[in-house]
Amino acid sequence: MTGLTTHVLDTALGQPASGMKIDLYRLNGAERTFIKSVHTNDDGRIDGGPMIASDDIEVGQYELVFHAGDYLRRTGAAVTEPAFLEDIPLRFGIADVTAHYHVPLLVSAHAYSTYRGS
Repeated sequence: MTGLTTHVLDTALGQPASGMKIDLYRLNGAERTFIKSVHTNDDGRIDGGPMIASDDIEVGQYELVFHAGDYLRRTGAAVTEPAFLEDIPLRFGIADVTAHYHVPLLVSAHAYSTYRGS
C-alpha cells in the first residue's frame, strides 16, 4: 500500500480510539489548505483506504489535526477545562510520493506520541 494512513490508540484504556475526528491539511509556507475530515472506526483506523492515495500526494509538508479533547470527553477520561490536550496537530513531510506514510497517534488525557509506522 502507498499513500497516507493513520491509526489512533488510547493508551489509558488500552484500546483503539474509536470515533476520533481527524482533519488533514497541506502546508505551503504560511498557507494551510484543508483536504478532508475523517473519523476513526472501531479499530482506530480510517475506513476506505488511505487518507490520500499515492496518485493524489505531492511532495511537501502536511498536517494531521487529531481532535483528542472531544474523544477523551466521550470516553469519560478525567479532562480538565480547558483540556490539557484539545487538538493535537502533527506536522510531517512527504518526500517520496511512491512510499507509504503511516502516522499513528498514541494518546491519553495528558500525553501523546507518534512515529512513522509501516
